[in-house]
Amino acid sequence: MLRVTDQTMLSAAERRLGASQARLSSAQDAASSGQRITRPSDDPVGTAASLGIRAQIAANAQYKRNIDDGTAWLTTLDSTLGNVTDYLRKARDLAVQGGNGSLNQDGKNALATQIDSLRGDLLAAANTKYLGRNVFAGTSDAAAAFTDGTPPSFNGMTGDTVQRRIGPDQTVQVDANGAAIFGTGSNSVFSIIDAISSDLRKGSDPSPRLQSLDTAMSAVVSGRADVGTRLAQLQRAGSENMTEQNALETRRSGIEDLDLGKAALDLQLQQTNYQAALAVTARTLQPSLMDFLK
Repeated sequence: MLRVTDQTMLSAAERRLGASQARLSSAQDAASSGQRITRPSDDPVGTAASLGIRAQIAANAQYKRNIDDGTAWLTTLDSTLGNVTDYLRKARDLAVQGGNGSLNQDGKNALATQIDSLRGDLLAAANTKYLGRNVFAGTSDAAAAFTDGTPPSFNGMTGDTVQRRIGPDQTVQVDANGAAIFGTGSNSVFSIIDAISSDLRKGSDPSPRLQSLDTAMSAVVSGRADVGTRLAQLQRAGSENMTEQNALETRRSGIEDLDLGKAALDLQLQQTNYQAALAVTARTLQPSLMDFLK
C-alpha cells in the first residue's frame, strides 16, 4: 500500500493552491488588460492569425495615407485647371473685343496689357506645386515645370508619372502632363497668348487666333476631366478603404479582445475557487504540536 504522509499532503495542497492562484492571476491580468491574448502562449493559433491581421491593418493604413496624399495632389490640380480655364476665357473675351474695328490703338494696347497679365497668371498656374513638387512636371526635380521664355520651355519628364498605390494591385496617377495640357513650343497656350498680345499692339485683328485658343482651352478642359475621373476613383477607394479597415478591426477584436462580461464572471469564479481552496486546505491540514516543534 502507498503510505500518504503529512508532507505528501502538504506538497499536494501547495500544488493545488499554486495552480488555483495562477488561474486567478491569469484572470486578473485578462480583466485588467481587456485582452484575451496577453502572450503568444495564451493562444498560439490565435496569435498567428492576429499577427496576419495586424499586417493587413498596417498595409491598409498605408493605402489610406496614399489615398489622402493622392487626393490632395488631384484636388490641387483640379483647382488649378479651373483657374486656367477662367484665364483662357478672359483672354478669349479680350481677343474678341480686340477684333472690334471701332477700337482705337490705345484701347487695343490696354487689352494687350490685360492679356500679358493673364499670361503671367497662366505661367504661375503651370508652375503650381504641392509640398514642393511640381504637379505638371512628372517626376522631374526641376525648380519649375515651365521656364519663362518665348515660348516658355517645359522641364517635365514626359511619360514618367507620379503614382500612388491605393491597394494591393491598384495604383493611380496623381500628377498631370503639363506638355499635353499647356502645349509646347509654338503650339503652346503661351505662344497663342503672346501672338494675341502682339497682334493687339500692332493694331491687327486677333480674331484669327481664336480657333487656336479654343483648341488650347479644349486641352485644358480635357485634362481637368481626366483629373476629375481620377479624383472620383480615389474617393471610391477611400470609402472602400474605410470599410476594409473596419472589417479588419472587427476581425482583430474578435481574436484579441476579451468579452468584459465573461472576464468579470471568470475573475469572480477564480476568486471564489481560490478562497474556497484556502479554506478547505486550512481545515484539512491543521498544524499539530509536532509541526511547531519542527
